[in-house]
Amino acid sequence: LRFLDVNRVSPDTRAPTRFVDDEELAYVIQRYREIHDMLHTLLGMPTNILGEIVVKWFEAVQTGLPMCILGALFGPIRLSAQSLRVLVSELIPWAVQNGRRAPCVLNLYYERRWEQPLRALREELGITDPPSVHVRGLA
Repeated sequence: LRFLDVNRVSPDTRAPTRFVDDEELAYVIQRYREIHDMLHTLLGMPTNILGEIVVKWFEAVQTGLPMCILGALFGPIRLSAQSLRVLVSELIPWAVQNGRRAPCVLNLYYERRWEQPLRALREELGITDPPSVHVRGLA
């Protein structure tokens, strides 16, 4: 909740899904967009380019959505050599492992969990703490 407040975002600030004719698929895409910012907190990732790429890897494993896969694969093009090494050696393996282990995070009713401690939610979902690299300083 603090992350959402600091960044002045909420699930309701996302624009409605467009260009998706199937009602159920449109709902899934909308929910994906609504919870994206919450995944940054859940995964302990900042909103810099490296943090976004790590979140995309997790989302790609969880959803298989083409936009997540493309972001995960092509986002690293903009990274420095040092950030790329950390991404490949530590962050991608962590994101993939946690994406596989956790239940589908799109199904969580986050809005009813604002008071739940982050550590308890991570434990419930089987999400381990992120690697101890300093992701904020890399990009």
